Amino acid sequence: MSFDPSRIADPRYVSEGRLPAHSDHRWFRDHAERAGGDSGYEQSLNGRWKFHYAKGPAATIPGFHEIEFDVAGWDDIPVPAHIQLQGYGRPQYVNVQYPWDGHEQVEPGQVPERFNPVASYVREFELDRPLADGERLSLCFHGAESAVALWLNGTYIGYGTDSFTPSEFDVTDAVVPGVNRLAAQVFMWTSGSWLEDQDFYRFSGIFRDVVLYRRPPAHVEDLRVRTDVAPDGATAEVVVAIDLVGEGSVTARLEGVGELTSRADGTFGIRLDDPVLWSPEHPHLYDLAVEVRDAAGTLVEVTGHAVGIRRFAIEDGVLKLNGTRVVFFGVNRHEFGLNGRVVTRAEIDADLRALKRVGVNAVRTSHYPNRTAFYELADRYGLMVIDEMNLESHGVWDRIRKMGVPVEEAVPGDRPEWLPALLDRATSMVARDRNHASVVMWSCGNESFGGSNLRDVADHFRALDDRPVHYEGIHWDDRYPETTDVVSQMYTPAAEVEAYLAEHRDKPFVLCEYAHAMGNSFGAVDEYIELAYREPLFQGGFIWDFADQAIALTDRHGVPFFGYGGDCGEAPHDGDFCGNGIFFADHTPTPKLQEVSYLYQGMRIRIGEGSFTVDNRLLDTATSAFRCVVTLARAGVVLRQVDIETDVAAQSRGEVPLPFGVPTAFGEYTVDVSFRLRSATAWAPAGHEMAREQTVWTVATPTAGVVTRMPAPELVVGGHNVGVHGPGFDVLFSTLYGGLASYRFGRTRDGGRELLRGMPKPSFWHAPTSNERGWEGPFEDGQWLLASRYARVVDPLNSTGVRVDGDGSVVVSYRYDLPTRPATSCDVAYRVDGAGRVDVTQVLHLVDGLPDLPEFGMLLAVDPDLDRLRWYGDGPEETYVDRRGGARVDVYERDVTKELTPYLRPQEAGSRTGVRWAEVTDRRGTGLRLECAADAASGAAGMEFSALPWTPYEIENAEHHTELPPIHRTILRPALMRRGVGGDDSWGARTLPVYRLPRTGDLTFRFSFQGI
Repeated sequence: MSFDPSRIADPRYVSEGRLPAHSDHRWFRDHAERAGGDSGYEQSLNGRWKFHYAKGPAATIPGFHEIEFDVAGWDDIPVPAHIQLQGYGRPQYVNVQYPWDGHEQVEPGQVPERFNPVASYVREFELDRPLADGERLSLCFHGAESAVALWLNGTYIGYGTDSFTPSEFDVTDAVVPGVNRLAAQVFMWTSGSWLEDQDFYRFSGIFRDVVLYRRPPAHVEDLRVRTDVAPDGATAEVVVAIDLVGEGSVTARLEGVGELTSRADGTFGIRLDDPVLWSPEHPHLYDLAVEVRDAAGTLVEVTGHAVGIRRFAIEDGVLKLNGTRVVFFGVNRHEFGLNGRVVTRAEIDADLRALKRVGVNAVRTSHYPNRTAFYELADRYGLMVIDEMNLESHGVWDRIRKMGVPVEEAVPGDRPEWLPALLDRATSMVARDRNHASVVMWSCGNESFGGSNLRDVADHFRALDDRPVHYEGIHWDDRYPETTDVVSQMYTPAAEVEAYLAEHRDKPFVLCEYAHAMGNSFGAVDEYIELAYREPLFQGGFIWDFADQAIALTDRHGVPFFGYGGDCGEAPHDGDFCGNGIFFADHTPTPKLQEVSYLYQGMRIRIGEGSFTVDNRLLDTATSAFRCVVTLARAGVVLRQVDIETDVAAQSRGEVPLPFGVPTAFGEYTVDVSFRLRSATAWAPAGHEMAREQTVWTVATPTAGVVTRMPAPELVVGGHNVGVHGPGFDVLFSTLYGGLASYRFGRTRDGGRELLRGMPKPSFWHAPTSNERGWEGPFEDGQWLLASRYARVVDPLNSTGVRVDGDGSVVVSYRYDLPTRPATSCDVAYRVDGAGRVDVTQVLHLVDGLPDLPEFGMLLAVDPDLDRLRWYGDGPEETYVDRRGGARVDVYERDVTKELTPYLRPQEAGSRTGVRWAEVTDRRGTGLRLECAADAASGAAGMEFSALPWTPYEIENAEHHTELPPIHRTILRPALMRRGVGGDDSWGARTLPVYRLPRTGDLTFRFSFQGI
């Protein structure tokens, strides 16, 4: 047998010489080894390998795999690693389009010829001890992208495709005593690459572990665990099927329960009374231990598996876990970190603990099987998993959907040449992962249209296992609806989901992708969560996605940054569309996570004046399991904090008395109810907040009282300027240029400190968000950019209004003409009192025919030393009108220089809603205080406010944060409102109407500022 590289262009060439897929159980020499975790039957071959890079198969070196071939001059490369992150070729980010599109005319199944990198690896090793009689030796590549060919000591061993499941080969007959030479070739593009068009960076190479496995003479080759739970949960059976290779015997024992008995069908089983059932809230695992003895009765192998006893199925028409309807608070997760898809167990562990802490209970492995460690940890921490097969042919499907290509050209579609690869991938995933309690559904793949091949894959899943089958593509090709057991769609607005379910009641409905969290996004997601508890058939969804996919790069000036599509010089590419995470690329939280944790909490709390109600949406945990803390505060100062006992059962509602009533003293008060862990869990410390809610109580100002009048300021009307002066302040308005020209504050020898760094102007624009660019908002909104930058006061010398009010305050007003079509105007009035307080009133006169406003407010440039921000309002993270549920009203402090959230591409960020007052000061406490009273008409409290080191125009001009200019000003933007960030999708979905500014009538915004 020899390797023929021309066959990589044959879709039917799936594997050669590869061992059948089997469960991911590990085996050990004895119980002590198993307890310690290090197996004497495993030998890692990770480390430094000799390496040669070729741009295509024709450029590889013939005979490199021979024992005598000298590789001393080759490079060294780490394994596991992506070769593109080691300096060979370049990373390429594409979403839908195939990486070679436009470079070569390649038909489905064919491979590019001009550029198809081939990585040739050589590694020498010695066995850690000689093979014993009857032992077998295998070599396993746990992940090689996209296919690997293997030689040992010059002998061709085999070939395997499917980048994301193991390719394991028996090398017993090729290994020799002493030094052995291992050689491998990994091809970047094969026929299988047509099935791997996922939305991710394109890499190649050996990116998961390489391990030598010994098999003793009697060995458990495959282990299959099934749990059957009675309808009432009172009893359960654990049934184990064991494939024993060689002569010997096996016994199995379930920790704390007893020994499994042999059954007539060859399986082993045991019955449990009152079993502890596995669930996301109580992920109890029983340890299954299996002993293998050889023909002489000697213990030669100890193996087993963590067993979660649970029942997941479609019952009464809905998805249920242990008899209770589930709602997926889910996230899609690419296996991706700072080293690409090379991730460690510790990194996976940190990811899953972070997800658990924000209420995530489910993960979809988009769009390929993950490392085994992921499933082990999902079992342990309690995450329901949709395990997805390595399939996406989006580039072909897109041509059918958008370009009129016939359905017959779909890949895999109905084309028989693709079925062997699909069934192989399905088998490999199920065989490896089926013993994990966390896996609740199998997925046929992603965005690959439909067809008979996928129908056959679904049937294959059902033949192998009893879990429900998921596939979204039936939404686009409904010829074979039996392919999926659930209705699955992507990015459907909540209102449309509800409308669909009003007419279709045959299957449970999930959104396998929703809330496209690209850049500053994740708005109005509460619409989906509430629908899931109003409509039984809608069972939640999976956020797209977990973390930004980005490459750590350094710019030409030596400054590090996270790069996206195109930053590595690749083409084609899809720009920053890889920046969709609720976590950043380094897996630190984005501000969006504040809203995720609020919406995904297992309790809904509503606070009244004398009590609060709790809707306990948890599956099997009463509120008594948590510490309940109720806090009363005023303007950030805690007045009372009381621990109370609650006991609202899972899946029920209860009312709990508050430990205090509404205060009588004038002011605004906050009441917080917080449920916290009583003790530490595997994923969070004691005291971690599991659910929360806040309400605001306002005690009105007494109507009677003494009115304090300020001394009137001095008014000076000059030829080109209007001055308003008082003790410790000087305000100057220009009648030449039209606007507030100077605000000096404080008693100093030179007349006070100038706080402004430019003339304030009305602001109607912000740097477009990713979602706004997605629906081409800047094209529609562009005239508001012109209005913000180029508004003019017509003939300010003659039209500037100056008057003195009855209390002596001076009012100076301007009218700005705006370069919009149709034309409109904005009035701005500044009222200055004797203490130097400036009340600002802006009135925008909207007319029919104007597009949506990105925002309505004012832009004030102030001294850059005013870089300390303190505010009373929503926080602590940035908030927008459609993403503020997770915020709490309090007093917060931040560094202005860090207020621009580092989304992959700079954009509108750092704003806060409900701001009653904000102070921006220097390190000595000098600066400005801005205030905004509650709106009398709407009752809305406060303004939107941001303090950033750059203008919206500077932010918009930068494609990366390293391109932002040096800081010369602090930019304050108080606003009546900014458009909500939206987030149903990032390529056409607009912000919901309720979260947009009106398009007609007069808009009025009032705020004030004063030196402090």
